[in-house]
Amino acid sequence: MLGALTDLDLRLIRVFVAVADAGGVSVAQSTLNVSQPTISTQLSTLETRLGFRLCERGRGGFRLTTKGERFYALAKKLYAAVDEFSSEARHMDKQLVGSLDIGLIGHTPVSHNARISEAIALFRRRDEAVRFSISVRPPGELEERLLAADVDVAIGYFWHRVPTLDYTPLFEERQVAYCGRGHPLYRQAGRLDPSKAADFEWAWRTYPLPEVQLSTTPAKVTAQADNMEAVALLILSGHHLGYLPQHFAAPYVKQGLLAALNPAKLRYDVTFHMVTQQRNRRGPIVEAFLEDMRRAHGAPQA
Repeated sequence: MLGALTDLDLRLIRVFVAVADAGGVSVAQSTLNVSQPTISTQLSTLETRLGFRLCERGRGGFRLTTKGERFYALAKKLYAAVDEFSSEARHMDKQLVGSLDIGLIGHTPVSHNARISEAIALFRRRDEAVRFSISVRPPGELEERLLAADVDVAIGYFWHRVPTLDYTPLFEERQVAYCGRGHPLYRQAGRLDPSKAADFEWAWRTYPLPEVQLSTTPAKVTAQADNMEAVALLILSGHHLGYLPQHFAAPYVKQGLLAALNPAKLRYDVTFHMVTQQRNRRGPIVEAFLEDMRRAHGAPQA
């Protein structure tokens, strides 16, 4: 088994990662710029030093062993840490150095995405060398990733409050009930009596919606989805009724594919929040970005 890592070990591990990323020894030749026999020898040397086999390679093809998969995951973490160390060492003269992971829910209104972009632009004017990573996830997953410290800042709709997180309201989004062009209520849409809508089948979100009461009986909810794209598909089928963000549905309404049932009565508003760890657990990079987000949204500084 390996003891303290040497320069040789690091070189051999990098070869193994390159082969695993490429999916085989022969494919990795161009990446590593060495011959296939040399790569095979290096892998064998690493396996000998580790005391276990990392991969099956030969005529049967390339495949990581169970231990090889675990070692590959560890190696990726190792080199991510090395890269972050190198980046921070190169930018020791900068005030803010590191990374910032931001999580968003999909299809935020364009006007509010512009404010997030403005906040990023403000942040980039700082004395910084920060790597941005932005991912799009469902609300429940964003919260989980925040609690696991995989995301630094999450922006979206959150239906409950976790005591260890801070929630800053950003804006409200209007949700309206729609039907598809093939639905029996399509020609009556606009000022439809809500009681009539309750008699038809609905598509509902998989997560709680405390801002709105169920617009029908539970038995009439015959489809569920965790994102608006999936809900839209169900409504467009002409079989289900359902709520969508007004800005998201607008292009479908313009094409005559969707119609709002009764925008005055079958609607609700949700508040989007910016969520982070509590202040005593936030680093200077997150604090700086939160300040720029408040400036972009015209909110008072904390």
